[in-house]
Amino acid sequence: MLILTRKLGESITIGDNIKITVLGINGKQVKLGILAPDKVSVHREEIYNRIQEENKQASLALKEDLLEVARILKARKSK
Repeated sequence: MLILTRKLGESITIGDNIKITVLGINGKQVKLGILAPDKVSVHREEIYNRIQEENKQASLALKEDLLEVARILKARKSK
C-alpha cells in the first residue's frame, strides 16, 4: 500500500486521468474531491461492498429462477 501525506488543497494523480484533491479537513474527517472519467466507478467502501453483496444476491436469485423455468419447461415436455 502506498501511503501519501497531503495538505489542504493538495492533490494526488492516479494514472493519466484520475485526480484526488483534499478539499477540507475537520477533526478526524477529511473531505476529498475525485475527478475521474465517467466510465470509472467511484464509491465509498461501504457502498461498494453493499453493491457487491446485492449483485451476488441478485445472481443467486436469477440462478434459482432459471432452474425453476427449466423445471417447468421439462414438466411441460413430459405431458
